[in-house]
Amino acid sequence: MDNLSRRRVLSLGAALGLVTVMDSSKAWASPSAAATGTGAEYVWDSAADPLVASLIENGQVASVNSAMATWVNNNDPLPSGLPADLTTYLQGVNQLPSWADPVKLARASDFNRRRDTYLFMLYGLGSGIMSTVIPREARSVYWSAGGADMQNRAAKTFTFGYDLAQLGAFDPTGQFIVTANKTRLVHAAVRHLLPQSPQWAAVTNEAVPISAADILVTFHSLGTFVRRRMLDWGVPMPAADQDAFLHSWQVALHLLGVPDTYIPQTWAAAEAQSAQVLTPILTSTPEGIELAKDLLGLTAQIDLGVTRGFLNEFVRYVLSDQIGDWLGLTRDYAAAALVRTAWPAYIMFREGLSPIMPGTFYVMDQFIRALAMLFLNKGTSPTTTLITIPTGNRPAA
Repeated sequence: MDNLSRRRVLSLGAALGLVTVMDSSKAWASPSAAATGTGAEYVWDSAADPLVASLIENGQVASVNSAMATWVNNNDPLPSGLPADLTTYLQGVNQLPSWADPVKLARASDFNRRRDTYLFMLYGLGSGIMSTVIPREARSVYWSAGGADMQNRAAKTFTFGYDLAQLGAFDPTGQFIVTANKTRLVHAAVRHLLPQSPQWAAVTNEAVPISAADILVTFHSLGTFVRRRMLDWGVPMPAADQDAFLHSWQVALHLLGVPDTYIPQTWAAAEAQSAQVLTPILTSTPEGIELAKDLLGLTAQIDLGVTRGFLNEFVRYVLSDQIGDWLGLTRDYAAAALVRTAWPAYIMFREGLSPIMPGTFYVMDQFIRALAMLFLNKGTSPTTTLITIPTGNRPAA
């Protein structure tokens, strides 16, 4: 698979919130703290939040966005022309934590390369759609500026996901450390702006969005969910691959400002934390239903080679019928039977275990390739999609 094709089949649902900056040399916390996440709902980003609020209030965002447009690779020098306090801040956070393991990060990159088809399907049609039934996340996305242009927002999400999953993502010539820092600034802006939205304030139970608890919820809808589904599907995942995959997320969460105290150290801790903070809160909201319609409605721009009923049933298969019902996804029982037969057979075929139904694999391949285009900005490379700091919320209707 060529590099551009890989860009189009990597995670699309990797948008994350941001929380408090911690010292990069901080040791891991106890497993019990990581397993519960207790207190995380009261943690935000004490370093980035006031800094970005100042940029917005002082009218400096446009010049900062312009200066950071060419800041791409991890080993690029910090852009010139930034406010001094922003430069100082970036000098402190634009680096890997001391506990990052380069061997595990390299294996995680190779794992992403080998399993990119599964990761794409699960991040895109799993995590991406699951985000619409996470109430706080759905409301924050919908009422922020990005909620008014879901194709553009999804393209930026794709950039984050691609940079995290690319080979050498954390190396000097990779791009994820820079992308994480840009994303962190974006979400600090959202935390400043959304409380000024009367529409968001009317429907939320938060004073400030994207707490540490919110970011943990999002992580579990991504990494924890994806690992669990691949194991459910019988995709071979050696223990070393699983450890490396988790480690890449641990480093990513740290770079985004998540306190080390709340980052699960093991998959067992992650599963326990997910059961606490994600599973009980899933439900529909008016905002989430609209976002799901927008995301799935992007299919109208692409010839998928399959029916909308097939797409709806694949979402139901990846998530659940309950979530499909919450989102009002119309049933297509013939497509449901095909999905539930063809996808397990497709996995067996890819893993070299089954020669059956070769014709169906072509349909699946075409479906996957077409879906990979859905969240791109008119089919362009993710490197052309700039992550920029916003200055407002969703325009009032």
